[in-house]
Amino acid sequence: MSEETTEQIPTTTDTGLPPPEGDVTPIETDYQIGQDNITPTLGPFSLDIHNPVFTVSGLTIVAFTFLTLAFQADLGPVFVGLRDWLTATLDWFFLSAANIFVLVCLALIVSPLGRVRIGGTEATPDFGYASWFAMLFAAGMGIGLVFFGVAEPISHYNSAFGGVAVEEGVRTDWAPLGAAAGDPQAARALGMAATIFHWGLHPWAIYAVVGLALAVFAYNKGLPLTMRSAFYPVLGERVWGWPGHVIDILAVFATLFGLATSLGLGAEQASAGLHFLFGFPEGDAGKVILIVAITAVAVWSVLRGLEGGVKRLSEANMILAAALVLFVVLAGPTLQIVTGFFGNLAAYARELVPLSMPFWRQDDNFRQGWTAFYWAWWISWSPFVGMFIARVSRGRTVREFLLAVLLIPALVSVFWMTAFGGTAISQIVEQGITAAADAPLELKLFAMLQHLPLAAVTSFIGIVLVVVFFITSSDSGSLVIDTITAGGKVDAPVSQRVFWASFEGLVAIALLLGGGLAALQAMAVSTGFPFTVVLLLACMSIVKGLMDEPR
Repeated sequence: MSEETTEQIPTTTDTGLPPPEGDVTPIETDYQIGQDNITPTLGPFSLDIHNPVFTVSGLTIVAFTFLTLAFQADLGPVFVGLRDWLTATLDWFFLSAANIFVLVCLALIVSPLGRVRIGGTEATPDFGYASWFAMLFAAGMGIGLVFFGVAEPISHYNSAFGGVAVEEGVRTDWAPLGAAAGDPQAARALGMAATIFHWGLHPWAIYAVVGLALAVFAYNKGLPLTMRSAFYPVLGERVWGWPGHVIDILAVFATLFGLATSLGLGAEQASAGLHFLFGFPEGDAGKVILIVAITAVAVWSVLRGLEGGVKRLSEANMILAAALVLFVVLAGPTLQIVTGFFGNLAAYARELVPLSMPFWRQDDNFRQGWTAFYWAWWISWSPFVGMFIARVSRGRTVREFLLAVLLIPALVSVFWMTAFGGTAISQIVEQGITAAADAPLELKLFAMLQHLPLAAVTSFIGIVLVVVFFITSSDSGSLVIDTITAGGKVDAPVSQRVFWASFEGLVAIALLLGGGLAALQAMAVSTGFPFTVVLLLACMSIVKGLMDEPR
């Protein structure tokens, strides 16, 4: 049996993590990080891998990729059916779980447990606020915001404005809640509230739960930086056996397929934008070329390391994103965007509870096709984003961590959606320009920018944003998967991260060819479901782990 004592852990080198500073309450265990690892050498490459987790997850993903590429025509309808069944059957479960994650985070913020410092009572942050916020935002939602920033507000506005449609007693429209038939202002408010709901507190609460669990049990408890460590209060020493292996394997699946979904969306948009501007070849061949090229740059970023790769690219991308959103604010309906930011926040607050309700609703298409998919997608992303957040958040208090992770990126997301989505809606309502509404999903951003000055320049910046977000996501994701499959070691050979970065691109290609967007969405939902159960259990572990930490 293990026991806990308040002390300072001596400096260790086997984890690659910095030792605690000040007082912590470590978990005493006989398990040694890397004890189940094997270190084969393949030509010039040396490996350091956790045998059960790496082998099972690696072979399963290889088999899945091969089958998807071999049976493209047959698997497309299967993926569509799987996605629709999961979101229709389990929508109540995803919505209920996401609500629980928000409530847990809010409770920790206001409780005395919020004074616990990640990494020990004397720990100091590894990164300043600017770099920290940039990495939080770039890792968390970069590609999604660029892809959906125009598309989602327009979609919700149009469906809300169109009102409720019923055929044979079944509601067939995609409007949120009760719609706002024929009322442009009410439809705008409801559409923006629904958009912000998908990009606000709920997704960031999901990320925060995973990030906090990993950070506390690695930096304060002295356990490996893997998902299984968060379950020590529940499973005890069994986390080092097959129950822990299953948790980590699920984390690998969720991370890889969640990333593949985002990378596939990014490839769709970048390919469409390049064709729109420069005549880049359309179709699957162009998307595959783009994924291969960007994956190669991601591998280069991996070789540069966390400081020289992800950090610098994240900072550069934040500058580009800030420049683009500032341009849209100044060139678009400036006053409406500024006032709309506060109006949209008010609409979000007003509709938050109705939109969060998992039961007794009639808007099945919106709740299942939008919200349930989003929650499953965010959950499948959560091991990746959560572990990355944990890696860069040492030295912050729990309260500071949760406030920053919940509020700062959420507010930036609200402003982004208000600027891009609000401008597109204004073009429709006030100028009668329907180009963005009529354009395909992946071209809506560029169609909106075409009706602002310097369209070619801003559209090219939009493509660069997608590409660099693609690179930082792939780099960060390979870091996370490599840490899990190396048994919690963060200093494993770089060749392993190169392998995973390359493999993420291959999986994205396989899913795009094997079923397009529906295949990507289906895998995000299917891996998000079992991992939701894992995260609900992790909430209990977090509270138990924090209760005995010095404050």
